[in-house]
Amino acid sequence: MIIIKSQHEIELMREAGKVTGYLLKELENFIRPGLSTADVNDFVENEIAKAKMIPTFKGYGGFPAGACVSVNDEVVHGIPSKKRILMEGDIVTVDTGATYKGWASDAARTYPVGKISPEAQQLIDVTRQSFFEGIKCARVGYRLSDIGHSIQTYAEGFGYSMIRDFVGHGIGQNLHEDPQIPNYGKPGRGPRLAEGMVFAIEPMVAMGRYDVEVLENDWTAVTADGKLSAHYENTVVIHDGEPELLTLCK
Repeated sequence: MIIIKSQHEIELMREAGKVTGYLLKELENFIRPGLSTADVNDFVENEIAKAKMIPTFKGYGGFPAGACVSVNDEVVHGIPSKKRILMEGDIVTVDTGATYKGWASDAARTYPVGKISPEAQQLIDVTRQSFFEGIKCARVGYRLSDIGHSIQTYAEGFGYSMIRDFVGHGIGQNLHEDPQIPNYGKPGRGPRLAEGMVFAIEPMVAMGRYDVEVLENDWTAVTADGKLSAHYENTVVIHDGEPELLTLCK
């Protein structure tokens, strides 16, 4: 069942989203070679604490940190570590959220670490743009699968693959709610979108094949072929018109 949010509930999510969007924007200047992934997580948790909010991810399903920090071929759920040092040329994804008065936000960005290859930068750029292609269909009257179809069509046009083991989702008082939102598939399927639905739309794009493997920590998923992966996500409110991006700080 897709839960429709009231205007009051959306306003609480909007406040949570502002904090998440702000800290993801600030990470553009913070991330650099020599930091550990634990340093990145500390930055995230400190910003959420300053806003007097709760890190949505910390403790969720037993996850030990406020942010998933995933490097290079790590698709999602990278566990921050003082031992994992960011190197010049890496790409790093930070996936996080803040919760305000019981209402969650969720967003992700992939960042360059220092100077990266043109191929890696293109992957980041295409992943980001695939999100914006997808949300052209995130409005009242479209079918749910129209979003993923648009994302897939755009990203695969560059020869990339869509990760299939992980998908977008509804969000509200719970981080993961119905419906699931694959980043691939045929258009015109699933429920029609309605005013007040709130989704975490999150293309995850692989430079090679879409197959993934989960590491022994039972959290971190990596591309099976070891090639790079990028991720871009926002919490999105459906309206009769342009969708509202709660976690985008311009």
